[in-house]
Amino acid sequence: MASTTNSGIEKRSIEMVPDAERHGTPRSQFTLWFGANTQITAIVDGALAVVFGADALWAIIGLLIGNIIGGIVMALHSAQGPQLGLPQMISSRAQFGIIGAIIPLVLVVLMYIGFASTGAVLSGQAVNLIIGVQTPWIGIVIFGALTALVALLGYKYIHVLGRISSVTGLLGFLFITYCVLTQVDVPGLISGSSFAFPAFLSAIALSVGWQLTYGPYVADYSRYLPRSTPSSKTFWFTFGGSVIGSQWSMTLGALIGAAAMTESGNEFVENQVAYVGDIVGGGVFALLIFIVILLGKLTVNTLNAYGAFMCTLTILTSFGNKATIRRWTRAVFVIGIVTLTVLVALLASADFLANFKNFVLALLMVFTPWSVINLTDYYLISKDRFDIPAFYDRHGRYGNWNWRALLAYGIGVVIQIPFLAQSFYTGPLVAKLGGADISWLVGIVVTFVLYFVLIRNHGVAPKETIYPSLEELERK
Repeated sequence: MASTTNSGIEKRSIEMVPDAERHGTPRSQFTLWFGANTQITAIVDGALAVVFGADALWAIIGLLIGNIIGGIVMALHSAQGPQLGLPQMISSRAQFGIIGAIIPLVLVVLMYIGFASTGAVLSGQAVNLIIGVQTPWIGIVIFGALTALVALLGYKYIHVLGRISSVTGLLGFLFITYCVLTQVDVPGLISGSSFAFPAFLSAIALSVGWQLTYGPYVADYSRYLPRSTPSSKTFWFTFGGSVIGSQWSMTLGALIGAAAMTESGNEFVENQVAYVGDIVGGGVFALLIFIVILLGKLTVNTLNAYGAFMCTLTILTSFGNKATIRRWTRAVFVIGIVTLTVLVALLASADFLANFKNFVLALLMVFTPWSVINLTDYYLISKDRFDIPAFYDRHGRYGNWNWRALLAYGIGVVIQIPFLAQSFYTGPLVAKLGGADISWLVGIVVTFVLYFVLIRNHGVAPKETIYPSLEELERK
């Protein structure tokens, strides 16, 4: 396979993948994203909707609505991959300019590190339970080493891991589902549910935020598909895998979170992985579920480490025309990123659930405007017509800065602040809305209108997409 070395390690980084190195079918996107979402962090995300106020039934409905909305956006990003053959954030240079794209890129790197850190906390719990150790940092460090290993191997092995975790995740989650349905009074949990609009919106926001955070790197894993791959197939396989996997996990989380509620608090809050182990009966069954959790989180954290590497490289290469790096440099980047995530995980593990909720909702605030701008440009302004060599040329078609896109992005973020309702900040308009947080909805509307009005008569798209020659790619 031309995209890897003889040792199987991926050789492509942020340059376009040549047609001769394209391979696979869009079905691979289903297994990858289903496996990436049938994992413990998605269960925790679903449980958060209940822990922070929603009843089980309305939490599940809200999570479903959010997953569908966010899944559509995420899959629209994925559909760009086969057409451009580029990492997702490289294409942001068409909207923001070569240097201007650094602003959302920095936020994406922080997102990767944050999600990888939360994953390391949960996976550290699983590792410790598997090996019988109670010292939190041991499990976190072991998991970090495993993440670095797979991320260094690259695209091919990440997809292999995704297929494995899809199978183990399916079997494990079927068993967890069986245990929840037989041990938890599900009818009792949902029969007496009362509707609270602010908590319902919070549940929607949690799952929308979950899906949108895949947007900045979902195309990194569809870019190796042949250019002839129909966009509709890429969209639906990505959408199906991500939405089905995440909704299943979050539904389990909402039910587990509701069942764990006691007069003295919520038992799930204390140790999320151990509580799931107790639900499946402990012993050998718990051990197998811990392994399933570990494989699922390893898939996702590898995606995070790989994506953080891609974005960091994109930032550093913005100041020159270079599009490739040496493999040892790649290794240094990946190991450094994973090390940082391990350190953050060690610091964040004390108040994990509260930190995780604030983190997801904060990401929703900053990535909603980015997704709106990227998708509006791709589907309505440029209409899938790009000058790919210009993505690597500061003096090319896209220039260093696009002030119109940056203005729309900045206003799209700032306009949300008065509508935010989080533990660390509540906007002045929240009380007038009955405590509901509609910040991300405001961000979508304002960003779309502003960007479309500012850009529609100032597009720089070519008449048709300009691709680099193979000689140009090898010279980069």
